[in-house]
Order: sequence, then structure tokens, then C-alpha cells
Amino acid sequence: MSRQIARDAIHLRPTPRIAHTEYSVGHYHSGIIEASIGKRTGTAADGQRFNDAWDIDFLFGVHDGPVGWGQRGRVSDMGHADYAENGSDRRETMSCPFEAAAQVLEFDAVKEYGLPDFAELVKCYEDHYQATEAANPGQLYTGGYYKTVISGAIQAFGWDMLLTAAADKARFARVLQSFGALTLHHVKAWAETSIEVFIQHDDFVWTEGPFMDPVFYRQVIIPLYRQCWDVLHRAGKKVIFCSDGTFTMFMDDLAKAGAEGFIFEPTNDFAWVVQNFGRTHCLVGSAVDCRTMTFNGWEAVKREIDATLALAPQCAGLIWAVGNHMPANIPTEIGMCYIQYLKSHWKR
Repeated sequence: MSRQIARDAIHLRPTPRIAHTEYSVGHYHSGIIEASIGKRTGTAADGQRFNDAWDIDFLFGVHDGPVGWGQRGRVSDMGHADYAENGSDRRETMSCPFEAAAQVLEFDAVKEYGLPDFAELVKCYEDHYQATEAANPGQLYTGGYYKTVISGAIQAFGWDMLLTAAADKARFARVLQSFGALTLHHVKAWAETSIEVFIQHDDFVWTEGPFMDPVFYRQVIIPLYRQCWDVLHRAGKKVIFCSDGTFTMFMDDLAKAGAEGFIFEPTNDFAWVVQNFGRTHCLVGSAVDCRTMTFNGWEAVKREIDATLALAPQCAGLIWAVGNHMPANIPTEIGMCYIQYLKSHWKR
């Protein structure tokens, strides 16, 4: 593990091996954890030992502030997949507090949730960053914001009401702009901290791609990102954009708006992303799909690893990851074969 390897990958500098991160396996997969570090102690040291054993260089970090929206206004449910063993992280879906699209179209996120005191917000973020970085001396930890625009709207309205309201483009645009204003307040606070890298997370597409008119994305949503990234760039921070689903059709727009890296799932063609952005942007992902790891056996997983390794030399800054998490139903044997094979082949 090496914080410097992650830092160099983000800055598109040469690294002795491919930088590495994973998102959930070190929290959720008992079999892989214990096969990697032995018997767990039930303390934070387990996570540190796992990160070291797997040579994790980069930790995904986002924080939306000290007080959740549910304590400040109306919320629905963003939805959640079960990752933990035995479904221990499962929760029941909340009911939506909005009964009609008209209520959604009158919504203002700033009025609903308020803007936290700026100085207190900066301190909250700085304290969180310093504590997490100190607890993970071998990894580069990021700042970041999760409920940016569309993810914020999903949290507030739920999918059904969001999609119904989105039919009125002009009024829905004003609603999303209020989420953008709320996000900008938090981004400005993050910009005042000592973070090096900021993750702007927004699940703004589906697996198949955009669920609204692409013109709407380019005219309404992406300009809201640009406002945030201008602030971060002025503060000297690197910006990485993250979304579930397929967003290759927007990567050029996001790059022009200021994204310096992309965190993406294997639904985005890895070869295409490398061909178009491998020399200019930090790429956090791979061609390895957790579904392949779960259902298709080692030879299929090996093919996806090999396909990524073949493309890696074309990347100025690559942070390798299974791009849609490594949940608890991946066979332990496959997980261990994956990391052992990867570590034996990732030298530059």
C-alpha cells in the first residue's frame, strides 16, 4: 500500500505498479477478510490490516455533513442493494412524503434542508478528514459529497416521484438547481479543508445510460457540477467524478466541465474509456465485473483481469478496482485468486 502511488496516479505521474482500491470487500466479506488477515479482532485494526494485505492505496471518502437530511426536512429513500452477509444491511423502503408531482416541482432543497453554518461545516469536514487519514497512514483518503444533484433528488423524492416530475423540464430544472446550490455550499466548505482530492458522486444515469433527454443533462445538470469544480480547482483540489451506470456519452462533457478523473462501473466499456481518456484523466475502475466473479468462475475472471492489464500501459493514471463493488456472495476462492493474480502482474 502507498499513499504516494495513489497520489501519483491521480496526478498522471509514473508509478512502480498499478495503483489499487476496492470498495466493500474489506467490510462485508468475512471469508476473504479472514483468508487475507487471519482471525479478526473486531477493531478498526482489522480494516488497516486488510488494506495493507491487499495493497489498497486509495480510499473512497464522501461526507454530506454532520446532520442528515431526514432530521432537517422531508426525505424518501435512495434505495439500497444488500451487500453484507445474511442481508444484515437490509432496510425496509421508506414511504414517499410527496403525493403529487406538483409538490416536487415546488420543492427547494435549500429552503427545505437549510445551509449549515459554514465555519462549523469546514471544521466538521477537516476533523473527519484528519481523523480518517491518520487512521489509514498507507492510503490516500479523499473528501467528497454524495447527494450532489440527481442522487439528492432521489433521496428527497424517491424514483417514482422524481421521474413523474422530470416530465416538466423547465420546472424540474429549477428543482435540481436548488440541489446544486445546496451542494455548492458543502463543496465550498470542503474546498477550505486540507484534502488533496475530492470525489463528486452523483448517480445521474441508469445502467443503460441517461433516463432523461441528454440535452437536459448538458444544459442543466453538468453546469451545476462545473460551478462546484471551479471552486475546488481554485483551491488546488483534484476532482474525480463518480456515478453508477453507463455515462460514457457524457464523459467528454464532464471533462470539459473540469473532472480530472472518473470512477465508473464495468457497464462503461473499459477499452473505450482508456482509448478516449487514458492519457488525460485518472481512471478508477477496470474491466473486472463483480457479477463475473460471483457467477462465472475463475477463467472468466482471469480474462477480465488480463483484458485490463493489456490496456493498463495506455493509462497515465490508473487506480484498479472492481468497478461495482465486491459483495459478500463472491466465492472466497475467487476473491483470493483475483488478488493473488493481480498482485503478481501489476508491476509497471
